[in-house]
Amino acid sequence: MADGTRGKGRHKEPPDDEAALSARLQRLGERLNEASRHSENDSGPRMAADTSAFARGFRLSTELVGGVLVGAGIGWLLDRWLGISPWGLIVFLLLGFAAGVLNVMRAAGVVRDRQLND
Repeated sequence: MADGTRGKGRHKEPPDDEAALSARLQRLGERLNEASRHSENDSGPRMAADTSAFARGFRLSTELVGGVLVGAGIGWLLDRWLGISPWGLIVFLLLGFAAGVLNVMRAAGVVRDRQLND
């Protein structure tokens, strides 16, 4: 080792392991480029699926909020008309919440609608 022959000529050519690693890295880069080109072409159905999921979530939240607001509105009107100040609002607010939850469960498919059987 003291003669300075260690590593002579090895700096110019990469070892076999480095050459194999470099070739694998090159193939991986090519495959990633090809996969990214394919994913750009197939983005249409995924965007449609995301949009329909947003629409479904918006519908479910609207069902719940709508039930609560309608119940509160009916209770407030009954309080004004009959003079039973907090009770109409309290009762119909709870009924509106229950109706909203039931509508969300129906829209989500958890509970089936009643059907008339002859």
